[in-house]
Amino acid sequence: MATSYDYAPLYRSSVGFDRVFHLLENAQRARSISDWPPYDIIKSGDDSYRISIAVAGFTQNDLDITFQSNLLTVTGKKQEAATDGYLHRGIAGRPFEHRFELADHVRVNGANLSNGLLSIDLVREIPEALKPRKISIQSEPALQHSTPPVQIEAQKAA
Repeated sequence: MATSYDYAPLYRSSVGFDRVFHLLENAQRARSISDWPPYDIIKSGDDSYRISIAVAGFTQNDLDITFQSNLLTVTGKKQEAATDGYLHRGIAGRPFEHRFELADHVRVNGANLSNGLLSIDLVREIPEALKPRKISIQSEPALQHSTPPVQIEAQKAA
């Protein structure tokens, strides 16, 4: 039994989180969608990822990868093949579509089809303006004392 959540109270008390709520709502709806063909999502480095999808029987011409507005869509549709001669057809060739919501600044670095696996490499590239930067501390000349502060503390201790 799927549980549905109401995000309306969060909309009333937060600003700028619309995209997060949209992702959560889409994730709830996507649960009913088939997970065929199976896929893996792998974190291959600090800022790199790989999505591997098992697409046995599909060729490059049968697959389409689209990236737009943080949404990566992978679709597969096999060309009609002759069914003559098959006694059993166990390798599924039905059409599919997988959608992956990508975080800001994640882009597709490339794709590869090998041994029935479609691998899509992703990389997170944070713009220079958003990267942490070192802030230098400016110091103004200290007020002149007749006795340096170290000597004052030494005199107090004595």
